[in-house]
Amino acid sequence: MPLSASIENLPEGIAVVTLSGGLTLGTSLKIADSQIQAVIESGASRMVIDLTGVEYVDSAGLGMLMYAYGLLNDKGGAARLCGVNARVQALLQMTKTDTFLPIDQDREESLAALLMR
Repeated sequence: MPLSASIENLPEGIAVVTLSGGLTLGTSLKIADSQIQAVIESGASRMVIDLTGVEYVDSAGLGMLMYAYGLLNDKGGAARLCGVNARVQALLQMTKTDTFLPIDQDREESLAALLMR
């Protein structure tokens, strides 16, 4: 299933990105990446990336997540992941990405953590 992204802009510079499909190398990843970058450039400084609908992430997908994290971090902002399945969680742990990119159970938990910042 090709990757799709929907983005919801919330008050206080928060954006929620909901991804579904495979977070893998290809045109749909480039499109999602450009959508995320556009939201950050337009003023979002805190972001929830909801991976509930993502069944697989490859190195290109991981790179996209890391790039978004870096852009937000450079702005003094933050990113949080939620809805991570066991397969994706294993990749994040193996690459130590989970040590600096927080993972929450669901969107509400991520939003609560960002609002406390």
